[in-house]
Amino acid sequence: MENVSERSDFFTSLRDGRKDRLYRLSTVTFNFQLSKKLGLLNIKTQNEKSVVFCDWRRKFVRLTPEEKVRQAFLHWLVEEMGYPKSLIAVEHPICVGDLKKRCDAVVFSQTLQPLCIIEFKAKDVPLTQRVFDQIAVYNRRLNVTTFIVSNGRQTFACNVTDAGYEFLQKIPKYEELSTYC
Repeated sequence: MENVSERSDFFTSLRDGRKDRLYRLSTVTFNFQLSKKLGLLNIKTQNEKSVVFCDWRRKFVRLTPEEKVRQAFLHWLVEEMGYPKSLIAVEHPICVGDLKKRCDAVVFSQTLQPLCIIEFKAKDVPLTQRVFDQIAVYNRRLNVTTFIVSNGRQTFACNVTDAGYEFLQKIPKYEELSTYC
């Protein structure tokens, strides 16, 4: 298992569609108390499988490891960071060329312009270059100013700039997202 000191030396090339650059991945971990938020979710057993009620999709969905992270993190964004629930789309469909894709979550402005793409992974899935490449592909369509990536253990937030990407030391509150536009 990779330790923090090894991870802090990890360099990655993030593609912004304009040029490749090397960026050092921050080892900042955002602790949003996954287990505390999971205890507050509406979880039940249905057909011998655990399901959770997704407030955004307004239905019960299978409680996969990735879904645990998604639900806990989104509730944390709404309750602690001031993100309006009504301006977050879950499993947001987009077309990338001829392919139909879905962003795990997209945060919109009051005028319904996309501000942030959020990608979730299960807690045992490492946040690698491939995850950032996936968001970069989505961003060619949405052109957002902020990315957030989380597996429940680690979370990275970054702003898209003219020069590339700037890793943030904290997850921005909702009102801060609009300042990046």
